[in-house]
Amino acid sequence: MVAERGKSAARHWDVDVARGVAMAMVALYHLVFDLDNFGGYPVDSTGGFWAVFADASAFSFVFLAGLSLSISHARERESGRSPFGKYLRRGARIFADGMLITAVFLALDYGYVLFGILHLIGLSIVLAYPFLGLRYSNLIVGLAVIAAGLYVRGEGFVVGGATGVLLSPLGVLPESLPMPDYRPLLPWFGVVLLGLFFGNAFYLARKGSPAAPPPLAAPLAFIGRHTLFIYLVHQPVLIATLWALGIVRF
Repeated sequence: MVAERGKSAARHWDVDVARGVAMAMVALYHLVFDLDNFGGYPVDSTGGFWAVFADASAFSFVFLAGLSLSISHARERESGRSPFGKYLRRGARIFADGMLITAVFLALDYGYVLFGILHLIGLSIVLAYPFLGLRYSNLIVGLAVIAAGLYVRGEGFVVGGATGVLLSPLGVLPESLPMPDYRPLLPWFGVVLLGLFFGNAFYLARKGSPAAPPPLAAPLAFIGRHTLFIYLVHQPVLIATLWALGIVRF
């Protein structure tokens, strides 16, 4: 979701295509979620296959965010700039978009998005700054963060009140708060670091790809260049379309 721009985007159309696939997966999952929660269709969007599918979609998005950071950092390093301010602004902007989603869910009484995927990516862009130039250290730290997150999830820590809300970014569940989108730093920041590791250790070392995607992949590349905007608008569009077709009622 950390989109490339200009010529750099053309040189890395394969990453844009991968982002497009991830966005399509997210949209498909949200369609199933809407049919389950608003349409009354007999599909369990929070368990079984669809729960695994949702995690796979999120993994793709977050991993690609780390990979995109490696590309962005390589470009900045070539220019000789020190871009912390750039990453701080970008991360704050995406985090603010996450807070917008939080406000919408609260206003519509659809649950609590305390720390969803946009909160995660926005904060991770800032937290990842010291790791941008690292390779195998990112693999080690990333796996450690994932292991810590799996431990916290396995223990099932639940804390009530304001403390639970404040600890939610670390994987501690707030008591009695339904959270339709929850991607805490533990373990998901570890996935960002895995994307950074892959980008620095392997992706950037390969020969450059063609300047433009093949025609069949061009639509996915277009989606991949605009994932943030599409992510923000796709759910309202899906719900409005389902409502117009009479598939869901409120």
